[in-house]
Amino acid sequence: MIIRAKHHWFVHPFFKLYAVYKIRANFSKVVVSGSYQDKNLPVLLISNHFSWWDGFWAMYVNVKILHRKFHFMMLEEQLKRYSFLINTGGYSVKKGSRSVIETLNYTLELLSDNKNMVLLFPQGKITSIYQQSIEFEHGLERILKGIKGKVQIMFLANLVDYYSEEKPTLNIYLQEYIMSDPGTEQLQKDYNTFYSSSVAENILKAD
Repeated sequence: MIIRAKHHWFVHPFFKLYAVYKIRANFSKVVVSGSYQDKNLPVLLISNHFSWWDGFWAMYVNVKILHRKFHFMMLEEQLKRYSFLINTGGYSVKKGSRSVIETLNYTLELLSDNKNMVLLFPQGKITSIYQQSIEFEHGLERILKGIKGKVQIMFLANLVDYYSEEKPTLNIYLQEYIMSDPGTEQLQKDYNTFYSSSVAENILKAD
């Protein structure tokens, strides 16, 4: 049995406020680049994963831009360790177990409701911020091939720079992705193109 997401009447709203507060307190500014047109569809948010902050940043994007019911997949051992995250939309995946199928089906269930968004880190683990090419695991492909209705897929790239400030600047890049092929290989290629262009744009900001 997987651990399913909940949205506690107090914990979830508090965590949304806390995420925004935490970011404002620790970053000199937040710069969002890209556009989002609300199509009244469920949202699948695909993001890079290099830090403890990633979930906070995705929550910030949801509060400020997407306005959906927040869900995110998390390793079962980590979710049990930080069990309060269950009440903010976290649900479990246990790699190498039969319950993975249940997790994937639950993800598809969430993506059938236009009030929901699901955050996925297709790398499956935290990697270095300096890694130039992002490798996707294959679970995402099974989700993409299993989607029955329409889903709005958004690419997210979070990049951090200090420039001349004591606190870093958080640069958030968003782009809608129109899927032509549900395979992981094409999606990974297209995400890496988006990620590379985001990094290039970020470098230009420093000039």
